[in-house]
Amino acid sequence: MKRFINITVIVLIFVFLVIFFGKLTSYKYIEEFPEGSFTRDYYQEKYSHDVIFLGDCEAYSSYSPMVLYSEYGITSYVRGNSQQLIGQSYYILRESLKYEKPKIVVLSVGAMRYPKQVREEYNRLLLDDMKLSYEKLMLINDFKLENESLLSYLFSLLRYHNRIFDLKKEDFTYLFKRDVISHNGFLINKEVKPLTKLPAKKVLDNYDFSKENFDYLEKITKLCKKENIELILVKSPTVYPFWYDEYNSQIVDFANKHNLKYINMLDYLDDIGIDYTIDTYDSGVHLNLSGATKYSKYFGNLLKKYYNLSDYRNNDTINKEYKIKLERYNGEVNEKDT
Repeated sequence: MKRFINITVIVLIFVFLVIFFGKLTSYKYIEEFPEGSFTRDYYQEKYSHDVIFLGDCEAYSSYSPMVLYSEYGITSYVRGNSQQLIGQSYYILRESLKYEKPKIVVLSVGAMRYPKQVREEYNRLLLDDMKLSYEKLMLINDFKLENESLLSYLFSLLRYHNRIFDLKKEDFTYLFKRDVISHNGFLINKEVKPLTKLPAKKVLDNYDFSKENFDYLEKITKLCKKENIELILVKSPTVYPFWYDEYNSQIVDFANKHNLKYINMLDYLDDIGIDYTIDTYDSGVHLNLSGATKYSKYFGNLLKKYYNLSDYRNNDTINKEYKIKLERYNGEVNEKDT
């Protein structure tokens, strides 16, 4: 009996050390690589959202849920991340439905261009802080690179143990508690790098989206229909990488076949008021705060006009929560750069 107790104590100590040093050596995604905070931030939400945005950087840099709320009373969240593939958005949607049931899902179709994951870092930003679930296991299994292992995602110490010799102040500061970084999945970027001249369009060998991407797009469509959720396909108003006519026609065909709404926002740049000399932080690849604000106001107006969405500014409980959110958001917006 005593021997059993001793073994149990040793095992518990070992497990504790693995967990502790795993947390210590893992990236905290606060000051460095803040995009990695998106997944963790979502779990801090107290109330559900009427609109969920899915996609890659075209989603999290384009839609500002705080603008949508302040202007229209729409509650929303951006569940996107850097290089988030269409298949990854499918599993993120599945996970989201365990916590809430939105009325509308907006899918950024720009990611249809990318047939597979190209860098481990993109997977880590999405998965490191994701709660253990069937969806997480499937994400790891379906999208890990050839040299990656399932266990390295489940036990972070296996991946980050070498960081023990390169720890930074934030690794200790945020060891047990980490701040919410994003604003309902939107990351503020006030930098301005104007688009001066677009590079010449390259002629591609193949413009067809991969079968795998279309399979996942079908799954997203079926899941939304099953849950009675309106699915809207959107190409965000960013001009580079190029959104070829051949790309666009494939999404048009898919939307028509499945009776979905598809909006190519590149057709509405003047209506939105996008000015690529001031509304982008990297020459037209992403919108900055100015561009996202203009676009969110425009898109929110479409949502209110065509869909039966509540104005939660009239709900004392929700409005109290968003008053706190908006105070933090506006504080960051108005903060002078140093």
